[in-house]
Amino acid sequence: MSLLDVMGPVMVGPSSSHTLGSLRIARFVYKFIGGIPSRVRFVLHGSFAETWRGHGTDKALLAGIMGMSPQDERIRDAQEIAARSSLKYSFEFDDLGEVHANTVLIEAWRNGKKYRIMGSSIGGGEIRIVEINGVSCNISWEYHTLVVVIRDVPGSLERILREMSVNITNLYLRRISAVERLATAIIETDDEVPEEDRVKMRENKCVIECYYIGRD
Repeated sequence: MSLLDVMGPVMVGPSSSHTLGSLRIARFVYKFIGGIPSRVRFVLHGSFAETWRGHGTDKALLAGIMGMSPQDERIRDAQEIAARSSLKYSFEFDDLGEVHANTVLIEAWRNGKKYRIMGSSIGGGEIRIVEINGVSCNISWEYHTLVVVIRDVPGSLERILREMSVNITNLYLRRISAVERLATAIIETDDEVPEEDRVKMRENKCVIECYYIGRD
């Protein structure tokens, strides 16, 4: 048992579920898209929608999408920092279906691309990323994560996995376009994926896009 298990996470904010968890979800998105988006839309569900201001969920989400860590003292000023930057953001509320009460859907735009990621804060600062660009998953961010858009043809996934020199923990795969013959593979690994492996993967003719999110 770790000190974190005994004493809880070190954070700025009143609630590990509403503050730390929401920050980590948005921070995952920040790392996934490679920086601060030009525009972001937060859709809050359940308890998040009811207590978003009182528990500082809005500040935490903004801080995370701007890449701040849970210990960053600037979290309290996230709205002011966002206002001074070119980041355009909005908070909306909706029923996202059969998901955890503390769930947020984040739609972010960066470099002309739109990304859609949904995550839940399950308590104690722990999170689950439950959807990435239409692909259902259950990512705890305890592992390193690769998200790869591949050609939906026989043998393509096998060729991609052949490039990897680390152990695969979990694998999610879904076709995203039958017309364009594209699929998305989400791969979690025990160890950091070496840069050499990532370069080989990006150069693979079966790979359209490749994103790497190291363990936080």
